Amino acid sequence: MKLKHLLLTLSLVTLLPLLSFAQSPEEKLKELGLTLPEITSPIANYVKWKKVDNMLYLSGTGPDVYGKVGADLSVDEGYQAARETGLEIIAVLKLATVGDLSRIKQFVKVMGMVNSAPDFTKQPAVINGFSDLMVEVFGEKGKHARSAVGVAALPNNMAVEIEVIVEIE
Repeated sequence: MKLKHLLLTLSLVTLLPLLSFAQSPEEKLKELGLTLPEITSPIANYVKWKKVDNMLYLSGTGPDVYGKVGADLSVDEGYQAARETGLEIIAVLKLATVGDLSRIKQFVKVMGMVNSAPDFTKQPAVINGFSDLMVEVFGEKGKHARSAVGVAALPNNMAVEIEVIVEIE
């Protein structure tokens, strides 16, 4: 009996610290001092997301940052624009998951487009602004397959546009 009690106590002492580090994405956003923006209306005839079975497909989203990276904007400014886009994407995900970001099982695929000057080649460094934020907020679930490409132009001259596919529980 004493051995069972000792094993139970050791198990609890070992597991409790691990459980205390598990934070919801909402708690992580608060800890990081980040506030989700209001979701903007689509600029054309489409929806912000489409749910098919346990997958969410998000339409491309961009920030309120304009210009070509490598001409009008630096790599760091592009990185910040991608991070800002990430916050709007999280806001859309929160709405699509009925207010519970913990329902996100994993990020599957990210397509990052950078409004690039003709000779600009650091698109991955720009889209890291989005990817870094997803890992900060969602941990391992935020890691994803990704493309980061340069384009000649984006709607309204946005600096970046990012679309996402996530799996939900």
